[in-house]
Amino acid sequence: MTQSRRHFLKASALAAAATGLTFSIPAFAQSVDVDELMVPGPLGDKILGDENAPVTVVEYASMTCGHCANFHNKTWKPLKEQYVDTGKVRFVFREFPLDPVSAAAFMLARCAPAESYFDIVDTMFENQRAWAFTDNPYNSLLDFSKQIGFTQESFEECLTNQGLLDAVNAVRDRGANEFGVNSTPTFFINGARHPGAMSIEQMGALIDAEL
Repeated sequence: MTQSRRHFLKASALAAAATGLTFSIPAFAQSVDVDELMVPGPLGDKILGDENAPVTVVEYASMTCGHCANFHNKTWKPLKEQYVDTGKVRFVFREFPLDPVSAAAFMLARCAPAESYFDIVDTMFENQRAWAFTDNPYNSLLDFSKQIGFTQESFEECLTNQGLLDAVNAVRDRGANEFGVNSTPTFFINGARHPGAMSIEQMGALIDAEL
């Protein structure tokens, strides 16, 4: 086994140790304190839209979640056009990796130039099957990373960054422990929790009720 592959598997093992595929969460109210919800994680939040928008939507997602990919491939574009770009919604995207491959994907998105984060996330969701569900996740993710600007060296450097892995997992852990997130995607619309992927019609109705 090559040294780079050992590094990747070591990072994956660390992610796996900290990542349960299911979460045992006590009962939470359907709404959470918005001020607490908006406290950013150690890496800072990834946000689109007017900071003074009347509606804030927070999404917790996993990069290997098929329902998350379905939302981003079908609902995200009209949501952005109709609500984010028009100043009605401030959109916050947060990492909630459900497995080591998802954690690695989020790490790569964070290692890329900050202005590319959402473009990379979109590309990963659009091409999820090409890299997320293979027999050799190391090679699949490495090949995919090269398409978005990484070299093998920068790929390995990113995925062996223990501090980055810890920070990504911290976002997930706080979402689970403090806000009752136990599946992906989970959305908070002005603090009200709505688990599961939604169509633009479903999400639009919830947003419109807050305007």
